[in-house]
Amino acid sequence: MAAADFTPPAIALACVQHGTKPTRKGTHVANRINRAIQLLEQDQAIYYTGPHSGHTLTCAQGREDAGTWADYINVGMEHGSFDMAGLADYMRGLVDGGPTRSGHRTPTVIVEAPVNGTDEPNVRFNSWQFRQILARGVHGILLCQAETPDAVRAFVEACRYPHNLQGVDQAIPAPVARMRGAHGIRGGRGSAGTLLLGIGMRGRGSEGTAAPIWGIPGGEYMDRCDPWPLNPNGELMLGVKLESPEGIAHADEICAVPGLAFAELGPGDLGLSLGYTTLMRDPYPPEMQEARDKVFAACRRNGIAFLEGCNPSNITARLDEGVRVIAGGTEETSLVGRRHSRRTMMV
Repeated sequence: MAAADFTPPAIALACVQHGTKPTRKGTHVANRINRAIQLLEQDQAIYYTGPHSGHTLTCAQGREDAGTWADYINVGMEHGSFDMAGLADYMRGLVDGGPTRSGHRTPTVIVEAPVNGTDEPNVRFNSWQFRQILARGVHGILLCQAETPDAVRAFVEACRYPHNLQGVDQAIPAPVARMRGAHGIRGGRGSAGTLLLGIGMRGRGSEGTAAPIWGIPGGEYMDRCDPWPLNPNGELMLGVKLESPEGIAHADEICAVPGLAFAELGPGDLGLSLGYTTLMRDPYPPEMQEARDKVFAACRRNGIAFLEGCNPSNITARLDEGVRVIAGGTEETSLVGRRHSRRTMMV
């Protein structure tokens, strides 16, 4: 056996325990395109890096970032530039610099979209942003300032192809019936009042630019670029940030919208709405702690991950509590957390 094919026994045992196979680099087979999803399926926390005010979007930066310590890279376009040419170059750089040490083609990339999720019309009118972002081959989108479940439903629908039907209202007329004049592509509510999705609004065309980044054929991309965990085979992570009093008030309904993978409390903007001009962090004032607990509970009830900022001193307590998406942007926090959760997948 060649030295390059040898897997150390301890790593091979860990792979067997986690239902994966070793790669030549001595870690797990990348059985998913999206490393963050693969980890969440193992109930492992994911750690991200990247500011809310943009990122250096060049091919050279992508090649460098392919070896990041983080599980995913956040590209902040809420406050940073909406730079699609730069994002395309960056994604190509990640591919050029890959694969990752975990065997994945690239690290996961999630983009914060500029549009705010304040209401359904605002999201639908600006859904072109999601199409543009996804066309560059990213792995997820975060909708900031989500305030209503209908706005979030519009977000999910805008990110889906119409042939992917998990979670879609079965009362919507079939395509041929609609072609012949039947009305309705928007979802309704189920018997228990649960919001149902309408037809996906993403169209054919961007698979030519996105699929090569993922390393799969265009047709396969159109099947797999669908929200997880709604679609168990999906590779797309959609998240929402609840950062206004209105968003907190509707946290339960928002987190119940099919197609979300994670949600977070936005302490900066929520604190500003509550009159705090300085950034409030843990420990929060009582009203912000109330909001945090409400969003966290809504995530747990609906089976989606909760995102929160952590540091080396509180990461183990947060992991034990059930926080699974970790902000903070420091490798030290990730080292403490990964050791605590006995993680075996390399980054």
